[in-house]
Amino acid sequence: MMFASPFLWLMMIPLAGFPLIYLIGRAGKRLGASKASISFWMALLALLVMVLPLYQLGGQVLAGQMPVLRLNAITLRMDGVGLLLSGTVLALAIAVTLFSYRYVGSEEGEEKYYALLLAMSGVIIGLGCAADLFNLWVWFEAMAVTSYLLVAFYRNQPGALEAGVKYVIQSACGSVLVVLGIALVFTHSRSLGLLQIPAKIAMPAPLVLVAGVFFVVGFGVKSALVPLHTWLPDAHSQAPSGISAMLSGVVIEAGLVALLRSLGVLSGLGAPIATLLLIFAVLNMLVGNLMALRQTQIKRLLAFSSVSHIGYMLLGLAAALGFGAASGAGGSFFHILTHALMKGLAFLSAGLLLYCLRIAAGSHEPLTVDDLAGAARRYPLAAFAFSVAVLGLGGLPPLAGFMSKWQIFVGGFQTQSPLLQWLVVFAALNSVLSLGYYAPLVNRIYRKQPSDIVLAGKAAPFTMNLVLLVLSAAVVVLGFAPGLVNALTESAAVSLLSAFGL
Repeated sequence: MMFASPFLWLMMIPLAGFPLIYLIGRAGKRLGASKASISFWMALLALLVMVLPLYQLGGQVLAGQMPVLRLNAITLRMDGVGLLLSGTVLALAIAVTLFSYRYVGSEEGEEKYYALLLAMSGVIIGLGCAADLFNLWVWFEAMAVTSYLLVAFYRNQPGALEAGVKYVIQSACGSVLVVLGIALVFTHSRSLGLLQIPAKIAMPAPLVLVAGVFFVVGFGVKSALVPLHTWLPDAHSQAPSGISAMLSGVVIEAGLVALLRSLGVLSGLGAPIATLLLIFAVLNMLVGNLMALRQTQIKRLLAFSSVSHIGYMLLGLAAALGFGAASGAGGSFFHILTHALMKGLAFLSAGLLLYCLRIAAGSHEPLTVDDLAGAARRYPLAAFAFSVAVLGLGGLPPLAGFMSKWQIFVGGFQTQSPLLQWLVVFAALNSVLSLGYYAPLVNRIYRKQPSDIVLAGKAAPFTMNLVLLVLSAAVVVLGFAPGLVNALTESAAVSLLSAFGL
């Protein structure tokens, strides 16, 4: 019966599949077969098969159940937060895999790329479903290891290696603090279970408060909380565009989920935690937008944009945890979903242009703002997709980004707190500020004369265009019909609030 469990299949497919993809891909290369077709098709098949058990688990979660998987000392529990994170990573991973067929098809070590992409997807699902602090950290570290290797995929490029090393050092320092925080919590409560610890902690307890600080700093590195975000622009800009989409669309959000899971064990600290989240919300929105304004490289600009969008998510979460506005948490989880779609679309459409203009010609130089001049004349679908993505990120109605930000702002105003209401105004002004770097990009794409590099660019591959078309449709549809995912985001909000005893 255990092997009939959809939960077991959901975890077993990526964790058992990724070494097979690597080994079979390497063997195919030695035999002279096309390792691209072998590795790509195996990874794509594995991800598509994972949709079925996740769909079955999703039905149980939305019906009010909480599926549990126990394997010796490892316990996984699928709740609303885990379901939303799992669905987001799986959808984006399928899109990235399809996109990458041509993007990395001529690169050395492509079998490692697909194997690690599948592994990353699996461990993020594990992180979202971890039922105790120790295994939460184990899944978190596994996600970090896979992302390190993918950031440094272009190992012959000095910039990629530098970004990978910076990422490793900062993440390792954060991981040490997380372990120390776990040790302090265990010393005080003699338990590691996320559901059991709150009943065994009497607040305020100095050791537990210190543990909370360690959790914020440790998990805050991966969540790109300012000023712990400095690894992010280098990692996003040097990684392959598909991996940039994963890093921005789900990895930093997975870090945020890990942070929320760990803080949820600190019983009775909802208000102080909300205050802390508000401080980071302000810093992330302001610093992310101001730094994006001065960027000339497209992928670095999009990376700093991700920093600012974490701020919007934190604002809604703080409204829920500190002031009881459940709609704020629902809006934040909706923004996690829409941000993954929009930022995935932005990085992949920029990646298509990067591929056609530079990579296909054998160059790994970055795509700059000037390179986009007149791109719509030759690459109309990529230009449209990029425009939909960045205008959605800027909060332009009726796209998905507007609707998710609107839900967060409504949650803030529902608190009746003057502080929250002023911060909502601040967030809205920051959203307008972001159009200061998004709108000129769209203007350059459509109204400028084509640059020399655009005129000399290669044709856009069909699979890349197909992915951009599907993601663009999703961003538009969720803007017009946000109710399609209400059950998913509301379930995640309920799960989060219950973890904090609200």
